[in-house]
Amino acid sequence: MFLSARVARARISASAASAQRTRELRAAGVDIIGLSQGEPDFATPDHVIEAAHRAMREGQTRYTPVDGTPELKEAIVAKFQRENRLTFRPENISASAGGKQVLYNALMATVDAGDEVIIPAPSWVAYAIMTEFAEGVPVWIPTGPENRFKITPAQLDAAITPRTKWLMLNSPSNPSGAVYSRDELCELAAVLERHPHVWILTDDMYEHIVFDGQRFVSFAEAAPQLAERTLVVNGASKTYAMTGWRLGYGAGPASLIRAMARMQSQNSLNPSSISQAAAVAALNGPQDLVAQRCAEFQLRRDTLLPLLDAIPGLSCTRPDGAFYIYISCAGWIGRRTPGGQVLATDADAAAYLLEQGVAVPEGAGYGLSPYFRISFATSLEQLKEACRRMDAAARQLG
Repeated sequence: MFLSARVARARISASAASAQRTRELRAAGVDIIGLSQGEPDFATPDHVIEAAHRAMREGQTRYTPVDGTPELKEAIVAKFQRENRLTFRPENISASAGGKQVLYNALMATVDAGDEVIIPAPSWVAYAIMTEFAEGVPVWIPTGPENRFKITPAQLDAAITPRTKWLMLNSPSNPSGAVYSRDELCELAAVLERHPHVWILTDDMYEHIVFDGQRFVSFAEAAPQLAERTLVVNGASKTYAMTGWRLGYGAGPASLIRAMARMQSQNSLNPSSISQAAAVAALNGPQDLVAQRCAEFQLRRDTLLPLLDAIPGLSCTRPDGAFYIYISCAGWIGRRTPGGQVLATDADAAAYLLEQGVAVPEGAGYGLSPYFRISFATSLEQLKEACRRMDAAARQLG
């Protein structure tokens, strides 16, 4: 078999690889605490499951329009109006098999060889991998704790070239938990107004996991003057604990949405008809569980931070949203494990933690080292035990 060059560009992400290794070790009887997967540990709400069951009983088991049923598109339009003060029509909406497919469709529909996509570092691994898959060029903008892992207007302006096609903006951020304020988004928008060839992809997947009483603001809401070149990406996975249902959606200019539907028509056709019916129930139904689960995530964050700060050689910035903490392991680099290995990279640090029974993805895949990411979408008991193991691992380093 002769594989294509694009296979090499379609790399497995660090988080997916770490999660898979966790499953394999557990199957072999190894005691592993998995902090890799970006997946809420809550159940899908009962009324959503009931809606899916009802849809199956009523025969909603056939093909639907390629990028979503009319009922789902209307529910998404209503959600944007209700929660984000954004006005769309059904022709502005595209539903796919997860937010990742929305991103994929958009990049494949717009990026040609050599086109550049600006990506803050750290960012979700899929942005860069999909850009490369589309033969584009990821342009990383490094951030750090000094700016709470957020890019500045000056950095953005300096990164834009005539080949720039997209800016990827994820708030709350995976992996750092950074949340952009309205003022910060307006400052970035002022830069983008001077560069009319640059489109903005705003990934709002974690919009309902924002802490300390902050109000989430989408870039599209903060910069309505850029609506004709903004794609908003969201989905059911994080808000409603529906990761396995694979239902994401995007909202943007009708011309872009039509192009994305053409891409989808040839790579998957419609998202699951059952998942679409379930998403309608999620979007239109009661929302009280959303706030309750956000409060639980905040409790976990507030419990974790002092435990992590006490671990020698590690440091972290307080996340304002999402359910991740991006941890600097700079204090471990150059140190020696009890087995005699020198930790030269964050990948080495992650491998060492795996030996101690904690699975985490290294920071290199997110574009910024030496760090690793932990997900606190698991029980407090597991999180506390993971901190105990990491602390023991740190104190064994020579």
